[in-house]
Amino acid sequence: METVVESGSVGTRASKQAKEGSKNRSRRRWRKGKIKASAFSHSMDLRTMTQSLVTLAEDNMAFFSSQGPGETARRLSNVFAGVREQALGLEPTLGQLLGVAHHFDLDTETPANGYRSLVHTARCCLAHLLHKSRYVASNRRSIFFRASHNLAEMEAYLAALTQLRALSYYAQRLLAINRPGVLFFEGDEGLTADFLQEYVTLHKGCFYGRCLGFQFTPAIRPFLQTLSIGLVSFGEHYKRNETGLSVTASSLFTGGRFAIDPELRGAEFERIIQNLDVHFWKAFWNITEIEVLSSLANMASTTVRVSRLLSLPPEAFEMPLTSDPKLTVTISPPLAHTGPGPVLARLISYDLREGQDSKALNSLVKSEGPRLELRPRPQQAPRSRALVIHIHGGGFVAQTSKSHEPYLKTWAQELGVPIISIDYSLAPEAPFPRALEECFFAYCWAVKHCDLLGSTGERICLAGDSAGGNLCITVSLRAAAYGVRVPDGIMAAYPVTTLQPSVSPSRLLSLMDPLLPLSVLSKCVSAYSGTETEDHSDSDQKALGVMGLVQRDTSLFFRDLRLGASSWLNSFLELSGRKPQKTSAPTAEAVRPQESMRRSVSEAALAQPESLLNTDSLKTLTITDLSFKGNSETSDTPEMSLSMETLGPSTPSDVNFFLRPENSQEEAEAKDDLGTMDRGPRVRAAFPEGFRPRRSSQGILRMPLYSSPIVKNPFMSPLLAPDSMLKTLPPVHMVACALDPMLDDSVMFARRLRDLGQPVTLNVVEDLPHGFLSLAALCRETRQAAELCVQRIRLVLTPPSTPLI
Repeated sequence: METVVESGSVGTRASKQAKEGSKNRSRRRWRKGKIKASAFSHSMDLRTMTQSLVTLAEDNMAFFSSQGPGETARRLSNVFAGVREQALGLEPTLGQLLGVAHHFDLDTETPANGYRSLVHTARCCLAHLLHKSRYVASNRRSIFFRASHNLAEMEAYLAALTQLRALSYYAQRLLAINRPGVLFFEGDEGLTADFLQEYVTLHKGCFYGRCLGFQFTPAIRPFLQTLSIGLVSFGEHYKRNETGLSVTASSLFTGGRFAIDPELRGAEFERIIQNLDVHFWKAFWNITEIEVLSSLANMASTTVRVSRLLSLPPEAFEMPLTSDPKLTVTISPPLAHTGPGPVLARLISYDLREGQDSKALNSLVKSEGPRLELRPRPQQAPRSRALVIHIHGGGFVAQTSKSHEPYLKTWAQELGVPIISIDYSLAPEAPFPRALEECFFAYCWAVKHCDLLGSTGERICLAGDSAGGNLCITVSLRAAAYGVRVPDGIMAAYPVTTLQPSVSPSRLLSLMDPLLPLSVLSKCVSAYSGTETEDHSDSDQKALGVMGLVQRDTSLFFRDLRLGASSWLNSFLELSGRKPQKTSAPTAEAVRPQESMRRSVSEAALAQPESLLNTDSLKTLTITDLSFKGNSETSDTPEMSLSMETLGPSTPSDVNFFLRPENSQEEAEAKDDLGTMDRGPRVRAAFPEGFRPRRSSQGILRMPLYSSPIVKNPFMSPLLAPDSMLKTLPPVHMVACALDPMLDDSVMFARRLRDLGQPVTLNVVEDLPHGFLSLAALCRETRQAAELCVQRIRLVLTPPSTPLI
């Protein structure tokens, strides 16, 4: 009898082990399949993929329809019916977009633009659904089949596919309206207002839950999941009082319920990005600079001999003119908004070089508190012939050189040259043009005092990412305007080249991008352009309102705490003089988290004098128009400070992406060559009958919008600069991301430069998000992309057939 019991016990354990082994193998197969899912989008034809998905959806739909009246079976049948419907509706539109996408490439060697990116993203979603449908078809009869889990996965990706179908229709509309080869929207005011009204109300939470980062390389997704959990947890702990922000690192590690509930996380993510102001994002993006996290980053990064924070005194100095070195021009310290003040910059060098321990440089060193550093070597390396001047990104509102120090140390080692990274003042406290003035001042100082930095300055490269890439270009334009030495080249990683809210196919991707959501882009650029103002008179009420927006246990919302644009598309639009319509205050009605959406409307804008730069008013120009401007448009005077004191307030207006394009027979004929797509006057007509995308809130949102002509300033939006200004730029090397909402900025800027005969290169990396330089140590793909940036810098620093010492 004992033997029987023992045998039964052993058999039970063996059975449990077999079940667990089967479950583990199933999970491993699923994870491996998810990694391979994105490969389907490359290896399968779009029509073949769609037909395979439809066949599987019909098979699964028929199976679950025959499983009785159970709720789960009914929902599974419905979700596969939805997948079939959306896939069949999406495939023709994607085919049309892909058929004309090549017209918008820089060249045949660089097949990249927003239309291609949107099609690729939709294919990735289809590939995930195809893989999941195969898994369900193969395992639906198994006793280990988790019906509820698979239902949640399918519903999430169906929601994403539905929203992608809506984006494809918007892209189709852009294709029909835009001029041939132009990626940015140029619709009239009525069409633009409809476009924005439709676009900003689309549901976004589905992209931040189970589907988070599905379009990126699999190695990035765990990081994005951790980031999203940290974001929503940080949002709960976010506090603001009269003295500023009060947050702790522990805020990032208290999001357990968000980790186990993707739907809850997605709803909270959408709520936070839609409502919290720029100060929240400044605090969150600066979390990497707290002592604990920065110390860990320094321990894991390359060890360098020199990493010193310098404080450049606000003293004017003379710079020789390139046209006649005997003549000089005075470089004044930054003055805009806050008056003269020191500019901070960090010197990084892998080796201790001559001049880097001089008394003159030591007198500029700013203490950063206790910091572990290696003692310098007894001997000094000779001065390098080259110097890299770096300008960091961060949306113009956040981060410093300290945030970017890990990859800059790697650059210093691989390039073997000193790097000085500029810590410019950040918006909204210091809006345009303060950052430009400080970067230009620091650039000129570095060129003049390169011997103190360990370089002879024979070759100088300006390098920056995102907002820093924008500043690299505009600093070069300013240097040319002053007549002083311009850098030998620019390396701009995923730069933003126009701060206009002009929608483009790639900017449509901001609806789903976890690192560049459209409303966050709007808040950052509004802060930089000075179109948002802060009222500090009632900080207690504001702090209460901010916290209320991130609490799930309340359905009452305070009135908007501050007027500010709710999306990239409608913060910086054309001034039309019409008064905005008022939005009603939020009601006390409880709404589902995934459908909730609050609005904010910008409060102020800045007007730009028409006499700026002695050009015709940029307010009446489009990108295409600028290509016909003559050299006479640039001013001969080097003084282009454009301080905000000279710019008066403007009035709110309804929206207009650029201006109404001029009608011409040639343009009409060219557009006809691209196809016979619907060219109706309203965006809603772009949706076929019966299709309704998911909305973030009930009803139609009519949002009053604001515009500021200052965003057309070429020193803010270099894509809009006249030809004569762009011809003064040195060689420009851009590294962009195919899935970045800012991709079209790089493509269009490269096309303008190439049309002018300017030396320019554009490399586009696949499957990586905006900001990959800060993720360089994360995976093989980010390391390869960061190495590509190093190669572009080396191309600038190394003259042909000359070794770099």
